Amino acid sequence: MGIIVVSKFWVPKKHKAITLWPFIIVKNKALKSDLSLLNHEKIHIQQQIELLIIPFYLWYGAEFLINLIRGYSRHESYRNISFEKEAYSKELDFNYLKNRRFWNFLIYFGKKVNDPSQGKK
Repeated sequence: MGIIVVSKFWVPKKHKAITLWPFIIVKNKALKSDLSLLNHEKIHIQQQIELLIIPFYLWYGAEFLINLIRGYSRHESYRNISFEKEAYSKELDFNYLKNRRFWNFLIYFGKKVNDPSQGKK
């Protein structure tokens, strides 16, 4: 699931990868073998499919902006997006996508991350 592409130009500065359905874009070739990173990004692929792609990006952006308005830093705003909370919490569970419930990111909606610096991508 997901076509892995290497490009440092598409990946934001402080990140290792970005998922733009159907592509998982990693910053460098070595990251193609980072299983937890790829699992994290595959979780985003599933989220994007469930929300029919475009609504995912709109929801993602809206949560980010709402978090900024709440006074969170850019990094805290990013880490407190429900899609990111799900992906970070399950990136080491390599069977997660086999058993994941539909729209499971909703259980993370509205819950603040305790340590926003944990698991920087």
